[in-house]
Order: sequence, then C-alpha cells, then structure tokens
Amino acid sequence: MKLKKLTPNLVVPNVEASLNFYRSVLGFQPGMTVPEKPPYVFGSVTSDAVEIFFNDHKTVAEDYPALGAKPIGGSLTLFIEVEGIAELFKKVQQHGAKITMPMKDQFYGMREFAMEDPDGWVITFAERIEK
Repeated sequence: MKLKKLTPNLVVPNVEASLNFYRSVLGFQPGMTVPEKPPYVFGSVTSDAVEIFFNDHKTVAEDYPALGAKPIGGSLTLFIEVEGIAELFKKVQQHGAKITMPMKDQFYGMREFAMEDPDGWVITFAERIEK
C-alpha cells in the first residue's frame, strides 16, 4: 500500500460562500463543482499541491447522519506552509478575517499566524524563517 495524498473535506453550510472566500481572500484557484452552477453541493479549490474540498452539510447528512447533525467547524485545524506570509497576513487583515493567533515566530523555526474562515475552521499559515 502507498498513501498518495490527503485532501481535507470540510463540511460547510454554503459551498459557494466557502469557495468565494478561499479564492478571493486566500488566492486559491477554482477546482470542480457539483453541479456546475450554484447552488453547489460540492466544490474544491487548489493552490499548487494543496487541495481542499467543501461539501454541503445537508447533502453530507444523507450519507453520514452524524456529521450532518453536528455544528459546523470543529477540532480539526488546517496547517498550510506558504511563501510570502507577510503579504498574505496583510491581505487577510484587509478582508476582516478573524485572526485567532497573531503573527509570531515559533521556536521550531516557523513564522505563523492563524485565522478562522467564515465557517469557523481554523487555518494556520506558516513560513520557514530564513537563517
């Protein structure tokens, strides 16, 4: 067996709103949607090797009733390594995103900040500190 890829699949109340946020604020490229036009039940975004799926919580509840009954957001956090963290931090602030961890240098050699997306998912962005 060979594991090839991990793609977060976030359950959200409005797939179109999530897609718009990740594209306009975070600079992701559009992936695929189901159906092709809104209202979507599924959508994805990509940026280089990073891919994120979004599923409508009502649709997910059909196959996974326990997931559909839970509140959106949760204990999962996303950790995305980037280049140009200062520029991204400024853009996120300009869009009024909720910053949950201000920019800081970590003891393990990363400069990081964390924010919440509109559905309450926490994303930490990190850039290796050049020595």
